[in-house]
Amino acid sequence: MSTTEQIPFLDLISLHKELEEELLSTLRDTLRVAGFVGGPKVEEFEREFAKFCDASHCVGVASGTDAVRFALTAAGVKPGDIVVTVPHTFIATTEAISQAGGRPDFVDIDERTYCMDPRKLEEYLERQCSADAKTGRLIHRKLQAPVTAIVPVHIYGQTADMDPILALAGKYNLIVVEDACQAHGAEYFSKATNTWKKAGSMGHAAAFSFYPGKNLGACGEAGAITTNNEAMAKTMRILRDHGQAQKYYHQIEGYNGRLDALQAGFLTTKLRYLTEWNRNRQEVAKHYDQAFAAVDGVVAPFCPDSARSVYHLYVIRVRQREALQKHLAKLGIGTGIHYPVPLHLQEAYRHLQYPAGSFPVCERVASEILSLPMYPQLRLDQSRRVINEVAGFLSSRHVPANVEQIQQVAL
Repeated sequence: MSTTEQIPFLDLISLHKELEEELLSTLRDTLRVAGFVGGPKVEEFEREFAKFCDASHCVGVASGTDAVRFALTAAGVKPGDIVVTVPHTFIATTEAISQAGGRPDFVDIDERTYCMDPRKLEEYLERQCSADAKTGRLIHRKLQAPVTAIVPVHIYGQTADMDPILALAGKYNLIVVEDACQAHGAEYFSKATNTWKKAGSMGHAAAFSFYPGKNLGACGEAGAITTNNEAMAKTMRILRDHGQAQKYYHQIEGYNGRLDALQAGFLTTKLRYLTEWNRNRQEVAKHYDQAFAAVDGVVAPFCPDSARSVYHLYVIRVRQREALQKHLAKLGIGTGIHYPVPLHLQEAYRHLQYPAGSFPVCERVASEILSLPMYPQLRLDQSRRVINEVAGFLSSRHVPANVEQIQQVAL
């Protein structure tokens, strides 16, 4: 392979070239019946995706943001309720909480997995909250508001440590909505049930995004909610369609959050390949892991024995992140940063009054993470070139001692 070949961070063109005829067939079918919103194609996808996630129900919606919002609303989050999540996620997680009427609040992440740290969650619930003497509801003492729900984020394709999170939710009677927008097909081994569980099958509900760059991506915007609760599924179907279960008979004020039939058809086609694509991602990650184990200054992703990641992103940590990113860009190698500014430090959440240092693990991680090229069609020679260029850059520079300390933390 030429050393001048461009290696994109994400290659959606090759993927869609491979499926072009199948996708065009779906488009033609849709045009011929003129069924563009709802209908059989949406219902087919909902059945197939529910089955894929080992869930009883799937509700197709317009985006991952709608998925989180509708799930929280259907689960019972009321205006003013506190919903606990992490500051290390895309803002859609907290936007959806706010749009559902809740107030987002944060706990720090685990330094190895970058997911919600159950110990920090326990500290939050036990030290900052107490049960109301009359109602028994958990109340945040400082904010004087009820804590109603938890949204653990399955970040980068790996599930959060769900057993202790679910145990805490059960103890305090809290709703759990999985943010599985980056975790299509990811699995978690539950010691509580002694079984492997799919992302989307563990909480009261789970939200998925099908933004084009996801492991399962639409050719536009789309999302879905999975749940094992029939009543919640019914409510979410009403919420997405202007509050109506029957046309022009509106039980509540709802939203326009429906899944397009064309996108549902595309997703059904792509879903047949998702398991294979996820295996390809896992092979790319394995190659990266083996190579970076010998590279000083790189902290590779940590995947515990209780998780089977689907590597939506392959994220390393390096101290010289900006310099390395510029170096790779000059060589035609695309990268990303997911995410450079923790949510509690974003201008949009200044009103929450969290100063720098409030969530030290998240803040430290955010300054060092770099997402490398990762997609099912990434060739071995391409990933080898990425590895060689990262290793070559770092070997030419001094590796600070605190990177070695980070590597010890990650073990």
